[in-house]
Formats: sequence, structure tokens, C-alpha cells
Amino acid sequence: MSLILDGSNGITFPNSSTQAVGFYGFKNRIINGGMVIDQRNAGASVTLANGYTLDRWQTQSSPASKATFQQNAGSVTPPVGFVNYAGITSTSSYSVSAGDYFNIWQPIEGLNVGDLGWGTANAKTVTLSAWIYSSLTGTFGGAFRNADATRSYPFTYSIPVANTWTQISVTVAGDTTGTWLKTNGIGIGVFFSIGTGSTYSGTAGTWAGANYTSATGATSVVGTNGATFYITGVQVEVGSTATSFDYRPYGTELALCQRYFYNMSFPQSQLSGSYALLPCGANQNTTNTINFLQLPVSMRTSPSLTWSGPWQDLISGSSGTTIALNGQGQTPQSLFLNFSPSSGTFVTNGVNAPRINNSNTWYGWLSAEL
Repeated sequence: MSLILDGSNGITFPNSSTQAVGFYGFKNRIINGGMVIDQRNAGASVTLANGYTLDRWQTQSSPASKATFQQNAGSVTPPVGFVNYAGITSTSSYSVSAGDYFNIWQPIEGLNVGDLGWGTANAKTVTLSAWIYSSLTGTFGGAFRNADATRSYPFTYSIPVANTWTQISVTVAGDTTGTWLKTNGIGIGVFFSIGTGSTYSGTAGTWAGANYTSATGATSVVGTNGATFYITGVQVEVGSTATSFDYRPYGTELALCQRYFYNMSFPQSQLSGSYALLPCGANQNTTNTINFLQLPVSMRTSPSLTWSGPWQDLISGSSGTTIALNGQGQTPQSLFLNFSPSSGTFVTNGVNAPRINNSNTWYGWLSAEL
């Protein structure tokens, strides 16, 4: 059986002047632009600091503790077609000094933007679009920046009406100079500023050989106590026109996020009564184990492990609070875990089946973040 793609069966290809939404797929270089995935905090509010918040989104706060960050902060209605957004709320009236910076940004992996040709004569134009909602009005700022912060493009956009979702669009001619990674390092950083000092602010609409994350004169959200800044629908795509948001299935978006961060306490756990079972394994001796864990996706690089919480072995009854990576055979696709008991011992040359009481506060995080 053959399928004829001549239009007679209703299937046609878009021509040069018509682009079917999502036809080519993955036109958006931003991951989790709809702010749907929150593996770390599950919607809880956190103090704005330097680090990741919602999946793939980092915050920068220098100094720290001038605002809070939360998925769906303030419980406002998202723009039509969206369910989630990221929200920042200022907790003080802070006067930003020259060397201060407050940003939400995403580092895009070089492998996902190598085709843009930035740093060459064939650099492609891109368009950034997003939905913004703020209690403040005025001119806001942001920037595109390379990995070593030697090239940046500050930009501005306007929020004319307070507490109303506004779709913004910024078109950027690709940089023809500078170093732009096409590896699994940071290819492009996309910044939205909520307060930036003069040291890190530059002239909007032009490439500069400097470390800028905002434009000169942009509105400072952290300068007003209780001010809010909400954002969703962030998209970076090739071309000079913003098109409709590139929706991806939830499972696809989660898998894209898990390349960089994997919360093993939820997707990997298998419930057994009131307990969550961790990967079972073999005991090398009474104090050492090898527990194999196959990761759901290939991570960007071999991950690091952050663990918090008690565990107990169903076989021997031994227990502890320490789990570490066994460097033997560790890859971006799989790894081995070692459990170290603080009470009791494992069965010699036996097997183990560690578990976590679901009533305990615990998490196991694997990170290969940029």
C-alpha cells in the first residue's frame, strides 16, 4: 500500500509562504516555555536565588532574597491557550546598584541551536516571543548572550497596561562574530531582567562585545515592594516573525527536561503499599551494594546526585540516609547507586530492595544541567 502526497488525499506540504503550525516540529528552541514542568518544587514558592527553578529556567539574584519565584504565583488566569506560567514577586523596595542583577533566563544547549550559524557570515535571524503580565508598566529589558559572556544583544519590550497579559515579540539578527558553542555546552542564553544595574545593561538593539543581560533604562521589578512579573509562552524560533506557540505533548516536554534534570523520587519509584521502592541491586559485602538505574532519557552528560531522606532495606532491615553514585560504568544513559547503611548490615553476597516510607520527606535528584 502506498501513500500519494499530491494533495488529492488532503495531505499537502506547506510552501515557502505558508507554514503549517507544528508541521516541522520543534520550531521552539526553548524547552518548557509554557512553564508546565516543575520537577524540583512541584509548584511551591521559593526565594529568588542563583539556580534552577522550573525546569530549564534559572534565576539570578545578586543580592539574594529580594523576591520569590513560583509556578502560577498569584493564581491569575493564564493567557488563552495556556495553563501555567512562572511568577516573580518582589519582597522589598530595592534600589539596584551598578553591579546588581536579577534575571530569569534559560541556557539553550549548543546542539539545539548549532544550525543557526551564529558566529558566522550565515547567522540566521531569530524571533523571541512571550506572554508577560506585570503589576508595573513601562519598558522592560532582556538579552541574548553567548556562553563565555563576551557577546550579547540587549533588547527592550513594552508593557503598556498593568495586570494584563501582553504578548511581546523581539526579532534579532544573528551575530556574525564571536564564539557560539555548537556542543553540549551553552549555545545561547536568553534573559528576561527584573532589575539590572548599569554594569550589565547595554544599548538595546545592537550586538556588543560585553556581558549584558538587560537594556539600559529598563524597568526594575525588584525596585517596588510587592511588584509582580509573570511570564509564559516563551518561544525562540528561526525567522523574523513570531508564530503560534509550539505546543508539545506533556510526555515529550518532560523527556526534554529530563535530559538535564531527573527527579528519580517520582517517575522512577514504584509504589508498594505505603512505600516507594528504589532500584534493587546486589550486595558486594555487608556495607556495599551495586544498584543499577536505567535513566528514562540520555542526559546531557553523566549526572551528579543529590539525595535527601532515609531508606530501609526490605531484605536485611538495614537502614541509612546516604546514597551515592558508583562511578563504575556511569554514563548519561545509566548508572549504579551505592547505599551505605548507618544501622544494621546487608546480607553478604545477597540482594537488596531499598524502600522509602512515603510519609517521609525525601528526594533523589540527578542533574546534568548547563
